[in-house]
Amino acid sequence: MREKVAVIGSGFSSLSAACYLAKDGFDVELFEKNNEIGGRARQFKEQGFTFDMGPSWYWMPDVFERFFNDFGKKPSDFYELRRLSPGYSIYFGKGDKIEVADSIDKIADVFDEHEKNGGEKLKKFLAEAKEHYDIAIKDLVYKPGVSPVELVTPVTAKKVNKFLSNIDKDINNMFRDERLRMWLKFPVLFLGAKPSDTPSFYNFMNYADLGLGTWQPKGGFFAVIKGMESVANSLGVNIHTNTNIEKINCQNNEVDSLVVNGETKKFDKIVSGADYHHTETLLDRKYRQYSESYWDKKTFAPSSLLFYVGFDKKIDGMEHHNLFFDVDFQKHADEIYKNPKWPDEPLFYANFTSKTDPETAPEGCENGFFLVPIAPDLTDTQELRDKYFDIIMLRFEEITGQKIRNHVIFKKSYCVNDFKADYNSYKGNAYGMANTLMQTAFLRPKLKSKKVENLYFTGQLTVPGPGVPPSLISGKLVAELLMRRS
Repeated sequence: MREKVAVIGSGFSSLSAACYLAKDGFDVELFEKNNEIGGRARQFKEQGFTFDMGPSWYWMPDVFERFFNDFGKKPSDFYELRRLSPGYSIYFGKGDKIEVADSIDKIADVFDEHEKNGGEKLKKFLAEAKEHYDIAIKDLVYKPGVSPVELVTPVTAKKVNKFLSNIDKDINNMFRDERLRMWLKFPVLFLGAKPSDTPSFYNFMNYADLGLGTWQPKGGFFAVIKGMESVANSLGVNIHTNTNIEKINCQNNEVDSLVVNGETKKFDKIVSGADYHHTETLLDRKYRQYSESYWDKKTFAPSSLLFYVGFDKKIDGMEHHNLFFDVDFQKHADEIYKNPKWPDEPLFYANFTSKTDPETAPEGCENGFFLVPIAPDLTDTQELRDKYFDIIMLRFEEITGQKIRNHVIFKKSYCVNDFKADYNSYKGNAYGMANTLMQTAFLRPKLKSKKVENLYFTGQLTVPGPGVPPSLISGKLVAELLMRRS
């Protein structure tokens, strides 16, 4: 008789784990508390507009390829993928804009325009970033974080200094133009920490950005979720929605069952892709590995204030992805990590999926997604949401020279309280636990419980870290670890 495995959650890591476990012969049931699958990558539709609720940057396409290849498939079996050109635009003020081209040579030309020998320095920087990317993908991120020995290879031994320095220092030493510095520091934000707290080795994110490019799946990120759901269904995974996990029962220090919507269900093993901290609160206290003080001392990635906006007109001059860096980058970073508060002058991001996927908005309309990164666990009120919507709309209008506020026909906001309510997210964080030096690899919360046999974890708070590609990898890692111990 096949062993029964419960998977909690239906985000990228949970779906990934479920697929790998089912492929290897386990009887897998997946439980999602919300009424649709996808976790932070859910999608909703209103008044003819289609909105991806969370992830929007499709980077590291090789990781997606590897996932689907493991099941004899490829991404194109489920969704159409195109490389964006330009990948994105960065606004530093009115009339001060950089478009990120779709090749390193073209990007180097832009660097030359802003700084003497800028292109040559960029290529040198990206050559090292590619070297780090290859090491990360081949030697590091597919390791389960069980032991520090995993990090020690002939190649990584030569890179010790790249874990002791930081990206902020490296970029500032190599480049003088402040706009170029902000540009190169931007990808690190996907790791959930300030560039000054992120080891130099993680400049591989710059290669993921400028070398591998920014892509867009037709139908949005939810198309990836649907592709993974299709794989899961083909393998016999039984997916349940509207099923809230209320308790994890243990007997003799081993998982026994789940309480699901008031009903007790027996399982041999449990994998949770839900928030790690929340999952442990489902256990009796004696079975919890990490204390409240442990979690409180950790550096978490930012939360976000999000706006999903429908406009009754086309927005001129915008790309699919647009960054507004017209204010002090360091000050906003400090207001997230150093002195947590609502930012005085926020950086923000604007995404218009209807630029590349017209079906996401009614004819003649535009679909807008706006994001302000903020510190986790801030006070979240409708008054504050309205205030910051006005701030970013005003800045958008001033910088782009067009009026849009009176063309809003649909608006929905999402912030700290929603992350807590919908995802049981610790302090309402949006991206998990940051990849700082002391929160890397084996120093992150473990994939396997130290106190409860047959209880496992996956997702952005464990190995390898925050982001969609790492979440796909996390699901594979936990499945492999579980299988080795079966």
